[in-house]
Amino acid sequence: MFKREVKPLSEVLNQFLRREGLEMPLLQKRLVDNWDDIVGKAVVRYTGEKFIRNQTLMVKITNPALRADLSMMRSQLVKRLNDSVGSMVITEIKFY
Repeated sequence: MFKREVKPLSEVLNQFLRREGLEMPLLQKRLVDNWDDIVGKAVVRYTGEKFIRNQTLMVKITNPALRADLSMMRSQLVKRLNDSVGSMVITEIKFY
């Protein structure tokens, strides 16, 4: 009889994603998608495009006063967003 190593599907899937270089793009997509849940509806109303470049989340905020407030909360937002995906995906947020 052959002895097979049984692994959970999630573990096999994570190994595949890591091996094919798809793990980080997937985590980045999840982090950008989690922005709305982390900041709330009031901020989402003034949020434009969001993308990640060189471990920096770039977020367009259309309200200058809100942009200043969010800039002061930058480190807290980085921590909460990274915690939401369970990995260190971004190191900084820039608002424009």
